[in-house]
Amino acid sequence: MSTAHEKIVHAALRDILEQALRRLRVVGGNDLASKVTVVWNSRMRSTAGRAHWPEAKVELNPKLIGISLAEVKRTLLHELAHLLAYHRHKRRRIQPHGREWQQACADLGIPGESVTHNLALPSSRQRRKWRYVCPNCMQSIERVRKMSASSACYHCCQNYNGGKYHSRFRLKAERIA
Repeated sequence: MSTAHEKIVHAALRDILEQALRRLRVVGGNDLASKVTVVWNSRMRSTAGRAHWPEAKVELNPKLIGISLAEVKRTLLHELAHLLAYHRHKRRRIQPHGREWQQACADLGIPGESVTHNLALPSSRQRRKWRYVCPNCMQSIERVRKMSASSACYHCCQNYNGGKYHSRFRLKAERIA
């Protein structure tokens, strides 16, 4: 990339960030906007972006620049919507792409935003090594990494314990061969 072209791209990226933070302020995220940091993560391969709450940090895949600046903007707004949803609901647990996130997307100007992307980024599928089974309903969840803390079946806790954790529904871990 030539130096003149790099300057144009950097100026466009700065404008995209400023516009996104302006939108965030308009929809009530003024204090959040002042804390947001955006970084390029060259280690990202198949992921377009990632939001880290409560650090208010957004990581973007630098390969997005080669795809289009519009994709950089869309991905940035997608990740800011995650931060906004968590900011609005503080300590309440919310689904990463649930209705709170969808509302934040609409507020930031990307209504109907897709949960996943179909960009020309290399995909990677990691083999799932751990299976967690609910002793009550026998529903299983497979994970790449072992969970660091004990966890219970969400549906059983919702249905039989008013949504509160109960050890009776603690997931049992088993290594997948």
